[in-house]
Amino acid sequence: MTQIRHMAEAPMPLFDIPSDEVEVPAEQRQVPSYLRDHRTRLRDRFMSGGAAALPDYEMLELVLFRAIPRQDVKPLARALIDRFGDFGRVITASATSLKQTRGVGDAVVIELKIVEAAAHRLARAKVMQRHVISSWDAVLDYCHTVMAHRETEQFRVLFLDRKNVLIADEEQAKGTVDHVPVYPREVVKRALELNSSAIILVHNHPSGDPTPSQADIDITRQIDAAAQTLGLTLHDHLIIGRSRELSFRAEGLL
Repeated sequence: MTQIRHMAEAPMPLFDIPSDEVEVPAEQRQVPSYLRDHRTRLRDRFMSGGAAALPDYEMLELVLFRAIPRQDVKPLARALIDRFGDFGRVITASATSLKQTRGVGDAVVIELKIVEAAAHRLARAKVMQRHVISSWDAVLDYCHTVMAHRETEQFRVLFLDRKNVLIADEEQAKGTVDHVPVYPREVVKRALELNSSAIILVHNHPSGDPTPSQADIDITRQIDAAAQTLGLTLHDHLIIGRSRELSFRAEGLL
């Protein structure tokens, strides 16, 4: 039986190691000049023009260079964009989904997840210990970065102090593509543990449409009632879609 050989992925260190400290197999010492030149040009374009100078598949190539150092990664980059839709959806796709694309192994998944984690940390750093009202756009950006492209529902709570400074951001529950279990008692209990005075609820709709369901409305009212009983304020409930969000407060649902 003929074996199908996938694109080889040589594990790469997180940081470049000088060539004289690594034993490189003889068959891998020579990188084709056309491939070396292509990668150099792509890196130069990125350094001179930034991400705006590159389409999604070329940005993805830059990420894949480290995972697959001695092969043309353009076909794989295009295949991933074709499958998932854009750079963001590729980066945030689950490991299981990514590996369904031929050529994707552990090395590729690791590189993509490093980029995703870095994006989350950068976005989070802009909102933590900041006054929520004055940094509302950053809060929305953070929520979209973390949740907009998820394949399943996630429910998060942003905990604020008396001055409306964000003191904690925690995932409370994970669910399926259209449901996530939420327990008002646990939300309020955690707020008290953190000595929080106010909360903002956030969850995503993997369908991309942030229109609230009746279940969304009902659970929000239950949490609001439980919070008020203990002197906590529910500022808002945000539903994150693919390209926009819905605010319960703005829609008059709170």
